[in-house]
Amino acid sequence: MATLAALQVFVGAAGAHLLAGGGLDAATARPPVAAASPTPTPVPIVTAGPVLVTGPQGSVPAKGSLAARLTEALGDRALGPSVGAVVVDVAGGDRLFGSRADSGLTPASTTKVVTAAAALTSLGPDTRMATRVVLGKGRSIVLVGGGDVMLAGPGSGKPGTYPRPATLATLAARTAKALKEQKVTSVTLGYDDSLFSGPRTATGWKPGYIPEGSVAPVSALTMDEGRTDPDRDARYADPARSTAEAFRVLLGKYGIKAARSVDRARAPSGAAEVARVESAPVYELVEHMLTVSDNDLAEALAHQVAIKEGRPGSFAGGAQAVQGVLKKLGAAQGVVVYDGSGLSTRNRITPAALARLVSLAASPGHPRLRSLLSGLPVAGFTGTLDNRYGRSDTRQGAGMVRAKTGTLNGVNTLTGLARTAEGRLVAFAFMADEVADPAGAMAALDRLATLVSRCGCS
Repeated sequence: MATLAALQVFVGAAGAHLLAGGGLDAATARPPVAAASPTPTPVPIVTAGPVLVTGPQGSVPAKGSLAARLTEALGDRALGPSVGAVVVDVAGGDRLFGSRADSGLTPASTTKVVTAAAALTSLGPDTRMATRVVLGKGRSIVLVGGGDVMLAGPGSGKPGTYPRPATLATLAARTAKALKEQKVTSVTLGYDDSLFSGPRTATGWKPGYIPEGSVAPVSALTMDEGRTDPDRDARYADPARSTAEAFRVLLGKYGIKAARSVDRARAPSGAAEVARVESAPVYELVEHMLTVSDNDLAEALAHQVAIKEGRPGSFAGGAQAVQGVLKKLGAAQGVVVYDGSGLSTRNRITPAALARLVSLAASPGHPRLRSLLSGLPVAGFTGTLDNRYGRSDTRQGAGMVRAKTGTLNGVNTLTGLARTAEGRLVAFAFMADEVADPAGAMAALDRLATLVSRCGCS
């Protein structure tokens, strides 16, 4: 079990963050120094747990035996009347069990599996998001948001944080250094959050999501995922303005006086870059998003996919772009989404679609998708599954199941991987979207996954 507890192995990719110096006079401004492209770093692959189709595979579970076990467990009243389930053999692709497997159900946060697959495929595992400062008009600079919602504000970004975030303080220090080199100590500051567009909340979001702290208004310029305090869930009403105000204060601490008035301003086309900081690579962001079910990060990644695929950086653009990327993967059937996090009650995904994506990530032909697997919580040990699988009827699944959870009012879902008692790697999805007993439903889903992992159903 000690080995199983150590399944999550994280290796950061080291990137060079270079400061570009420039004065306020466009005629004498030095050209920006481009940040070095990060060297692709192999995504760490866990080989001790149920992750990849590698080495000898055990025998395929007998469909009749598996069906008998799961059908009985699916009858648990706690799951309610609307339940879908599927189990798929990863190596062979055969459906070993299905019950309403092709019915679109409300997925809740298992939507993040879709977002992860699209982000890793479209953006690539090693891509980083940059927050920049560029020259504006006259004696002004513009803080430009690049969609890095994990940008750490003042007082956050503690040592040992994973993924290691870029910090607003570092950006202020680099900006001040570059300005002082040009004998500039006083500026006006504007901010540009135009990378993301459209509504800041998605179709199907409940009015209480932002006030209760489930998510912040989506913005391309955000620090601490829009939290007013890094350790609390309360969110800024306008994350971009709050981030720019914090940046103005930090500039003052580094000897650059910025006018009190901070307003939105479009960065001039081709503006010289003064300084930048960059996020952790996408593969680390995806791991974090899946492990802790990070709503803000999921929405940022979906918006980034939209931009990469030539769509507007909006909820609608993200939904269209994700669908297009899934089509390229051959995995679009059964997926209808309105956001990236799964907070939308309008989303509909089939159990078969979720299991298909998990299977693709575990197959040798899709190495870009590996961090979709390493980000899945380990039953009984990490993330949203750390306090589950302790019951007598689920304890055997601890450490043997990796799965993404989903929870909304009336909705409980679970999708991931397990290796059967005979060593066969299988993908599964269990979904219930008319739940009256959430605690009972979660226990029932864990029991289903445990049954799959302990199946010696040859």
